[in-house]
Amino acid sequence: MLTRLHVRNFKSWEDTGEMRLAPLTALFGANSSGKTSLLQVLLMLKQTADSPDRSQVLNLGDERSLVELGTFQDVLCGHDLSRSLDLELEWTLPETLQIRDPASKNSILVEGDTLAFANRIAWQARKEATAGPVVTEMSYRLGDMSFGMRQKAPANGQYELAPQDGRFRFVRTLGRSWPLPPPARCYGFPDQARAYHQNAGFLSDLELGFENCLGRVFYLGPLRDYPRRHYLWAGAQPADMGRRGEKVVDALLASRESGLKLSAGRGRRRLTLEERVARWLQELGLIQSFQVRPVTEGGKLFQVWVRRNQAGAEVLLPDVGFGVSQVLPVITLCYYAPEGSTLILEQPEIHLHPAVQSGLADVLLDAVRTRGVQILLESHSEHLLKRLQRRMAEETARPEDLALYFCSTEDGRSRLTELQLDLFGQVQNWPQDFFGDPFGEMAETQKKILERKIAARPQP
Repeated sequence: MLTRLHVRNFKSWEDTGEMRLAPLTALFGANSSGKTSLLQVLLMLKQTADSPDRSQVLNLGDERSLVELGTFQDVLCGHDLSRSLDLELEWTLPETLQIRDPASKNSILVEGDTLAFANRIAWQARKEATAGPVVTEMSYRLGDMSFGMRQKAPANGQYELAPQDGRFRFVRTLGRSWPLPPPARCYGFPDQARAYHQNAGFLSDLELGFENCLGRVFYLGPLRDYPRRHYLWAGAQPADMGRRGEKVVDALLASRESGLKLSAGRGRRRLTLEERVARWLQELGLIQSFQVRPVTEGGKLFQVWVRRNQAGAEVLLPDVGFGVSQVLPVITLCYYAPEGSTLILEQPEIHLHPAVQSGLADVLLDAVRTRGVQILLESHSEHLLKRLQRRMAEETARPEDLALYFCSTEDGRSRLTELQLDLFGQVQNWPQDFFGDPFGEMAETQKKILERKIAARPQP
């Protein structure tokens, strides 16, 4: 699970400050206040790690990527190429990572269940007389030790492994002291770092920890597919729902084929993915029943049938309210993604009635509690927030389970404020006009009503 994020000079964020990430982290705020940009940092790193091009410092994406960010200058704060992009991440590991001392195979050099990574990327001229983004320094921290590399001189593009605190030092192999090339992508030690040193083989474990962390990140965007009358499934098992939720039926069918059963809580019968999704759709008051059925027995063409209420007839998914098809990928991803995954959701409440938006908070809390997933979302929903507050007051959600933030802008720069919730779910530092100005709207409405009533009175 990701536990900390710190970003400098990314888009409208000059400096986010230390950002605590909880099992359920929600970003609220006005349009263009920087909410989505914070999520894009993680998506950018994920698609960079997934890229086959090890020489590409950052994969800023195209129309096929999770996110398309343009050029390096586009992502820099103020488009100022004199700035550096600084990224820091920290996450917990699925199990304790032990690094044995290369000088003594029977002793542990360092161990820990939390891994941190930091790097700095700047725009520089290269030896080929071109310019581009360059990693000037990077480091990993495990336990109380750090291991990294840094640029020796920008002019020649040579690097060295960063010095340690005296307890450990990298030892060069015998022979000519060749300089190190730049890092692989924005986070990887070049192969030469291990080849040129006798005791650097463990650096691969740190890189693998970074890649595994991002490999557990799954994304669902705000613009989701329209429901279809027919879905073609050829038997593939998708990794996620797709950016637009277009693979949701594939996921449901793949889960059915695998016989996956989900915990519904202690002492409760385990449910299939379809049963869990159907139960939530029913609890949210959207439909009475839900089922995916083949058009012909043994065929590859499927339809999604739903029943709106107990007395109603079954209809196809496109024939019910649009909100059902929009929330379906959200619920499915929460229970389909592997346990321990990090889910990034943009506006999961879109096209939903206020009452359903409130219920969606319970879906997210249940997924966090029963499946150990982490959820990072950005939202405009006051109803979702109020349900989270209520669950804290009821003690079904703990303060450490939630990290709620308000994003705002000042002088063209984004600012991040963590909402301070007490044990009863009350916000102690409620920002001005957090969800508009409802009291101001009511006052103005009453004022105009009074003025019109006075104006309508018969004149003496």
